[in-house]
Amino acid sequence: MDREELLQQLSEMLLRQNKVLVTAESCTGGGVASACTDLPGSSQWFSHGLVTYSNESKQCFLNVPSDVLEQFGAVSEETVLAMVAGAVSEGQVALSISGVAGPDGGTAEKPVGTVWFAWGDVDQQMAHHHLFFGSRTDVREQAIDYALEGMIGWLERK
Repeated sequence: MDREELLQQLSEMLLRQNKVLVTAESCTGGGVASACTDLPGSSQWFSHGLVTYSNESKQCFLNVPSDVLEQFGAVSEETVLAMVAGAVSEGQVALSISGVAGPDGGTAEKPVGTVWFAWGDVDQQMAHHHLFFGSRTDVREQAIDYALEGMIGWLERK
């Protein structure tokens, strides 16, 4: 499914469920929010996006605890779950992304292309990670589509 089809399906699901989407992004730099607002009528189902690239911004704007960042790092299940929890309020659903897009910054434990995602609402969240390959742009673009697919999957289970 291409991105436009993903966005169309996501918008229809959000409207049916009377929910609005919030994004909390790091390595994608607002790419998901930008993709959402490319679709005409998105103001009916998209609220806002936060780009929290630094650890300090994750703490300040999303209330990600400093001990989570220190213990697990920015690219972790614990961090993306905290990002979703910090971004979402009643009537909203959120997705979060944090990863190593490259070309530098990877480690043996978290190589370039490692991206963590979370999807959820105030009551329930889930997280998953994926390893993407290619250039920095490739990793970011694949992560945007994966995040949209994951949000659709999460909404289908609700």
